[in-house]
Amino acid sequence: MNINLQSFQTLETPFYYYDLDLLHETLRAAVDEASKHYFELHYAVKANANPRLLEVINRHGLGADCVSGNEIRAAIAAGFPADTIVYAGVGKTDREIRLALEAGIGCFNCESFPELEVINGLAASLGVRARVALRVNPNVDAHTHHHITTGMEENKFGFQLDEVVEAVDRCRFLPHLNWMGLHFHVGSQITDPTVFRALVDRVNDLQSFLVECGMAPAEVNFGGGLGVDYDDPDGCPVPDFATYFGIFADHFEAREGQRVHFEPGRSIVAQCGTLVSRVTFVKEGRHKRFVILDAGMSDLIRPALYQAHHRIENLTNPSGETAVYDVVGPICESADCFDKEVVLPIAHRGDLVALRSCGAYGEVMASRYNLRDLPAARFAGV
Repeated sequence: MNINLQSFQTLETPFYYYDLDLLHETLRAAVDEASKHYFELHYAVKANANPRLLEVINRHGLGADCVSGNEIRAAIAAGFPADTIVYAGVGKTDREIRLALEAGIGCFNCESFPELEVINGLAASLGVRARVALRVNPNVDAHTHHHITTGMEENKFGFQLDEVVEAVDRCRFLPHLNWMGLHFHVGSQITDPTVFRALVDRVNDLQSFLVECGMAPAEVNFGGGLGVDYDDPDGCPVPDFATYFGIFADHFEAREGQRVHFEPGRSIVAQCGTLVSRVTFVKEGRHKRFVILDAGMSDLIRPALYQAHHRIENLTNPSGETAVYDVVGPICESADCFDKEVVLPIAHRGDLVALRSCGAYGEVMASRYNLRDLPAARFAGV
């Protein structure tokens, strides 16, 4: 991480620091590898909706993957063409559906029979046809944290495999729907490539069956899920997009003219973001030493919610004698702990501390719990 420590000293903490040069590098890598196979990318806005980041991502030609009406508004405000926006979510409200229809988005990723009926009715009231894909639950284990696994039968997302034919028939019967194809998403922070291979195999089988039934999908969307290296952000700042997209290029049995989509989020923005905090106190307990930061779970909830690991660095004192600390925040919750038994250079009150790889699901999930201020955002690069 390239920082100007002297400039940081004068800034009020905590704040999110974004390396826009790294974001550009990551986007170029993703787009270059996807374009080799004519894959189309839609950035998952839920990972980080900071307007400046959205503008950078839009400039690289990605579409947007949205899961709420306000995300659709944010994407359009950042310059994403409406027809490159895809919209998923199990609980789309009538107001959000109307917003998407009026904007002319590219596709609704639909997740239930009642949703198909409601979209058809609202589209009829507006005199338009809605482009829809069916989100299918492929029953593939993502081998990741259970809170971010989305592709198993017990999860709330999507149609079950044995419902797909009936769902396609329903789309064809409803006059204000235009069935575009299939959508999948099995989870997030996936680092085991065999998960993606298992997904491809399941999709190949389903597509072959649908073709036999005269229901060939024009489009297939594989969602996202590619993980990043939280342990070594400097050693692996850009994910291995070549291997990731290569799995789908080598094994997916695409039909002639078929459009293939992906929805990367974490893999685009995670490594470019860092949460910068300041040591408020160093507390010497009877059994533990605590570094107490001015950032808490209201600023970065991932460790409390997912038991997620973020590399922690002492920016003020990056080397020298070390000690073992629990690194915690000021929130009145025992869950407000960023990590335990962390080996850090000796910490002192006022030291600046970095929590790395926070560009995804950091700022966007911040809250005002305990009536704390939301963290600011700072940028480096263009």
